[in-house]
Amino acid sequence: MNGPAPAAPGAFISSLESCFALPLNEITSIVRSFHEEMDRGLSGQSSSLKMLPSFVDVPRGTEKGSFLALDLGGTNVRVLAVELDGRRNATVPAVSTFAVPPGDMEGTGAALFDFIARCIDSFLTEHTIDRNNLYDLAFTFSFPVAQKDIASGALIAWTKGFTARGVQGEDVAGLLRTALKRNSISCINVTALTNDTVGTLAAGSYLDPACDMGVILGTGTNGCYREKSSNIKILNGYVSDEYMIVNLEWGNFATLKRTGYDMHLDEASVNEGSMFLEKMVSGMYLGEMTRLVLIDMIQRELIFLNDPDATEHFSTKNSLKTEHMSLIQGDQTTELSKTDRYLKSMGVTSSTLPDRLLLSHLCGIVSSRAAAISAAVVSAVLTWLDPALEERHTVAVDGALFEGYAGFEAAMTETFTLLHGNNADNIKLMKCKDGSGRGAAIVAAVTASKQ
Repeated sequence: MNGPAPAAPGAFISSLESCFALPLNEITSIVRSFHEEMDRGLSGQSSSLKMLPSFVDVPRGTEKGSFLALDLGGTNVRVLAVELDGRRNATVPAVSTFAVPPGDMEGTGAALFDFIARCIDSFLTEHTIDRNNLYDLAFTFSFPVAQKDIASGALIAWTKGFTARGVQGEDVAGLLRTALKRNSISCINVTALTNDTVGTLAAGSYLDPACDMGVILGTGTNGCYREKSSNIKILNGYVSDEYMIVNLEWGNFATLKRTGYDMHLDEASVNEGSMFLEKMVSGMYLGEMTRLVLIDMIQRELIFLNDPDATEHFSTKNSLKTEHMSLIQGDQTTELSKTDRYLKSMGVTSSTLPDRLLLSHLCGIVSSRAAAISAAVVSAVLTWLDPALEERHTVAVDGALFEGYAGFEAAMTETFTLLHGNNADNIKLMKCKDGSGRGAAIVAAVTASKQ
């Protein structure tokens, strides 16, 4: 697997730390390369960053009214009602969640969108929403989409297990409108199509006018920011507001130092040769990365020496998950008893305290690199906007990795300080839960205010 060569535990860990470390010169190199990719992407040149225009700007904070949001981001559909008071306060008085049947995920597009329309119908009935009124709805569709305006976009390719036929290449907002009509739901006006990252920025900037960046750090990762429309050359003269949110799609950023473990993980993935940043940062992959290193350590006889079957306990791909890493790294009990219980659940019944400490340290090595890369690309975007970081910038962040992983935010902050010194104080990371819901409704409000 081309991991560190030394066999002694201390020497191995020291070498592992070097493999995963991101010293200042490498972080600044990431920032520089990221700027180059941003420039190419905005100009329509080949780039690992898609730099997709969203055709919407951030809210002013004065938007007011009742709006609906529809969120299809995975195996669930959520429908929400959101109230905006015009004074930067957003509340969610009603929400319903529906599991997408596997048959609809894998069947026809018409069946899938009919199911979504029925979810909206059930939501309206459950919450006794007056159907005599017309409601603006924003559709959060967290799959790769090529947008031509705020209210339409064609699916590039399904991900996350969806294979519904007749959707790829079609306008998904149009398919939703047709399904609503087919199901006799006439009180819904689909005014906006967005993704969870743009929604997170919209939600954050509605609360805080200094928010100019949205970030997802969860199962996947992505970022967006507010760009001058004149800098987005791929718009080809599209007349819009002075600023527009740009969806970076940064999971595919490729200019990163990769270890042998990274290469092994990539080779075993369903999308080999792509999404390099996401594979180093996101919750979908961190646990698997840690498992690969752990298997190497077991085979080198550096850990779990009392268990001859330790390799078998961790032999299944993705059997060690990111939430397990967080539990292990956050274990503050005297004997690391929470870690011991986890290991016993995996079949390791005779771990020692040094074993558990070593496993915790391994989780820290992998998660610290993820946090450092996350901070590096956030810094790249902010210094693109403000090279000397002279102004205050709020970054709205959504996702379970950022919200729930022990020490992740603190590790990002350390990297900001390493890069920017005292000016790191101008970066504020703001937890912005449910950007794909509340934020989408705010996008609908912004769109409605311009009609």
